[in-house]
Amino acid sequence: MTQHDTLVVLDFGGQYAQLIARRVREQGVYAELHPWDAPAEQVLALRPKGFILSGGPASVYAADAPQIPAYVLASGRPVLGICYGMQALAHALGGRVAPAPRREYGPATLEVPRPNPLLPPGRHRVWMSHGDRIEVMPAGFEVLGYTANSPVAAMGDLARGYYGVQFHPEVQHTPIGGEILRRFAVDIAGARPTWTPEHMIDDIVAQIRAQVGSEPVLAAVSGGVDSTVATALVHRAVGDQLRALFVDTGLLRLGEREQVEQALREALGVHLTVVDASDRFLRALQGVTEPERKRRIVGETFIRVFEEEALRLGRPRFLVQGTIYPDVIESRAAERQHAAKIKTHHNVGGLPPDMDFRLVEPLRYLFKDEVRRLGEALGLPSEVVWKQPFPGPGLAVRCLGEVTPPRLEVLRQADAIFREELRAAGYLGKPTAEAAGPRVAQAFAVLLPVKAVGVMGDQRTYHEVVALRAVVTEDFMTADWAPLPPDLLARVANRIVNEVAGVNRVVYDITSKPPGTIEWE
Repeated sequence: MTQHDTLVVLDFGGQYAQLIARRVREQGVYAELHPWDAPAEQVLALRPKGFILSGGPASVYAADAPQIPAYVLASGRPVLGICYGMQALAHALGGRVAPAPRREYGPATLEVPRPNPLLPPGRHRVWMSHGDRIEVMPAGFEVLGYTANSPVAAMGDLARGYYGVQFHPEVQHTPIGGEILRRFAVDIAGARPTWTPEHMIDDIVAQIRAQVGSEPVLAAVSGGVDSTVATALVHRAVGDQLRALFVDTGLLRLGEREQVEQALREALGVHLTVVDASDRFLRALQGVTEPERKRRIVGETFIRVFEEEALRLGRPRFLVQGTIYPDVIESRAAERQHAAKIKTHHNVGGLPPDMDFRLVEPLRYLFKDEVRRLGEALGLPSEVVWKQPFPGPGLAVRCLGEVTPPRLEVLRQADAIFREELRAAGYLGKPTAEAAGPRVAQAFAVLLPVKAVGVMGDQRTYHEVVALRAVVTEDFMTADWAPLPPDLLARVANRIVNEVAGVNRVVYDITSKPPGTIEWE
């Protein structure tokens, strides 16, 4: 099993902390995110080659401000401070941080006057988000870059390998950010860039074999990219020891069941059991309109179906789940905040406590983009690898009002038309250089329990309304509505009204998150 060199990102509460770890991994270096106050033994057990200190909302001179753990500087390893992390580094080493005369948010021009190990020389666009700045650098540091509002926008103690940048290299608005992180990780910290899909697959397969041995394994497949890639990895590791279970709830998108069967059974040879429980789910939802009740009903029904089928398959001891690294980070944060209810991350809707499975989570330390790269390397079809997120209750929470078979069919047809046109225009699927515009992160149709008057063929109609939703986002925590071209929206609306019986009006949702959510229910 490959021993990957590791960088540790310490999270001081910055909104981009996860993104730092992702961007480092994009340079081929493994990075893990931990809270700034994580136990020293937990962090040092990773034998980190270096540390990156994230941004954060505090001011370092505040009485209760987070401070750099003592073990970081005692380790002798290189350190890169970003925004608050830079200020915390300066403060810890005897520099002075104070409120800036002008706050600096958004784009700025960074001047790098001469070559140095961290920054390429020249003039660069960077992204700022700070109200404090370095007034006096610690002993041994020199200015590496400056902006009009930050005389010390980047600094370094080249002898000790300590560096700080006031801007955010991890965001896309800083074009040289990837190079900065690569220089720190590879050139300064000396980490080997071995974090590649091929190495990941070999490592994960070895870990799965060591965990399960010759025992049977059950995978609950949701149809999403995470559970599908996790199942494909386990199948590569243990072959016929794996049994995959897919429950057709009757709340799936058009062609989704067939897509799952093709990807797992036909393309990869996985032993897949498909349970058609659509009548059972629809009966349970009959007459229900309140969204939270829909979610509870779908989750409870799924648990019961899964329980019955798992028992029929011999109740294997091991269960595959598509947990990914952001799920782990969120759970850690909830645990550290002593939350009353920790978010449950799995694909099966919440398993009963008496079902004594041991979890197999092959994607536990991977981000979504890494999961997609693994899917491609495993040979999964592109339409599966680049499938968009889909809520656990499925179309039940996109069919507002009562969920009935006729209304679900209307919604499926409208949704398929919308996604088909977006894909043809280059807005969906794997990003390419020829894409028409920014890649849409999620797009779908919503059927509203509202009727509108229309005229079709000189006849008055009174049909339901379809709302279209498309958003652009990087982390799904916030999202903007996608500014799709009017001619594309017109084409979609025209097709839906003409091809989907029972719809005579189409509207486009231009609400961002916040204040709205991505889903309507």
